[in-house]
Amino acid sequence: MTEALLQIRDLRTCFPTSAGLVVAVDGVSLDVQAGECLGVVGESGSGKSVTFASVIGLVRKPGFIAGGSIRFAGRELVGLPLPELRRLRGREIAMTMQDALTALNPALTVAEQITETVLAHDRVSPAEAHARALETLTLVGIPAAARRMGDYPHQFSGGMRQRIMIAIALACRPRLLIADEPTTALDVTIQAQVLDLLAGLRRRLGMTMVLITHDLGVVAEQADRIAVMYAGQVVESGPTRALLDAPLHPYTRGLLASIPRLSDLDAPIRPIQGQIQGLDAIGAGCRFRARCPLAGLDCVATIPMREASTGRFVRCIRAEP
Repeated sequence: MTEALLQIRDLRTCFPTSAGLVVAVDGVSLDVQAGECLGVVGESGSGKSVTFASVIGLVRKPGFIAGGSIRFAGRELVGLPLPELRRLRGREIAMTMQDALTALNPALTVAEQITETVLAHDRVSPAEAHARALETLTLVGIPAAARRMGDYPHQFSGGMRQRIMIAIALACRPRLLIADEPTTALDVTIQAQVLDLLAGLRRRLGMTMVLITHDLGVVAEQADRIAVMYAGQVVESGPTRALLDAPLHPYTRGLLASIPRLSDLDAPIRPIQGQIQGLDAIGAGCRFRARCPLAGLDCVATIPMREASTGRFVRCIRAEP
């Protein structure tokens, strides 16, 4: 297999707090192959967004990367000088944020926000940047794109704002798109439209994508592979169909068991018991053990990620389909 487009190895991202140092991402290792879609799932607070904010250098201070390696197209990003990281960010790697309304600038028109991205990364004239903005808005399916170039974010619906966010991210045709909760706060019909849009753009542009979500139903249709995160660690990863058909980790099984089934509407929903533990209170051993029905005394030891079968990795000593 050729070298992955994105390689993350033993990444640790920390935040100093009044209660001490919180390790939000603890030893995460992931590969994203060129052209594939990796789905990253887990509860809120599991470290999904912080992992990929670390990739593009957007960890908010006083947070910092304490260790590990992030390589993109063979180039090490950890420790990269800020001017070089800024040239990479937006042009080679782009990220859409969870809430388009707060991420977009309310004082600038849609055209201004896209053209400033193009002008920051490509040596083109303002007229060429404006033409690129129109082309990209059309690409993401904004109706009457030419007429709406001068509109402001508040003049668009939630689904249209999400498309504008995607347009800004795609303006320089990046090799890797990180879509962080792209369907947050959208109704089911609009969610489907946004996901179909991302899938179509990925095929059309030959783009690699990371899809961050708490919804296994979203990644089931979109992702080639899935990585499941819990309390700052990856607990299971593997090809989408194999992972969903035969989950190995008790946490993954719990997530799937909590989803209502249209085929059996009378079946009870079985939620995962308990709450995710605060990262400032986590010690050694399995981080899921307080909520796990299979936990034993041997779960207090440090549990490494292991390859359970070809392409299937799990962090559990009792992992089984």
